[in-house]
Amino acid sequence: MSNVYDKAQELKQVLAESEEFKALKSLHTQIGQDDIAKRLLENFRQLQLDLQQKQMQGVQITEEEAQKAQQQFELVQQHELISKLMEEEQRLSVVIGDLNRIITEPLEEIYGNPNE
Repeated sequence: MSNVYDKAQELKQVLAESEEFKALKSLHTQIGQDDIAKRLLENFRQLQLDLQQKQMQGVQITEEEAQKAQQQFELVQQHELISKLMEEEQRLSVVIGDLNRIITEPLEEIYGNPNE
């Protein structure tokens, strides 16, 4: 019987060689070389992080903060590289979600499917 960790390493390698990962990595490199895109993305990610931390601490997000986040999102969506990056992040997220469902299928035998 093969070692589960060896299979996980194989899966890591396959994921790193996937088109989704390669596209995401390429876009990260391109954004890193574009000062405007890099700054826009960093500001957006910092705003996201700040709002998430507030939510986790149980602090209500103000209408002004929500509007600022929406404006920032619209701004980054207008930048072609950042928009493509977000699309690729979503594609890779779907792949990882699918992998997670596949990997955890054996646990459904024991615990059942929580979505049912």
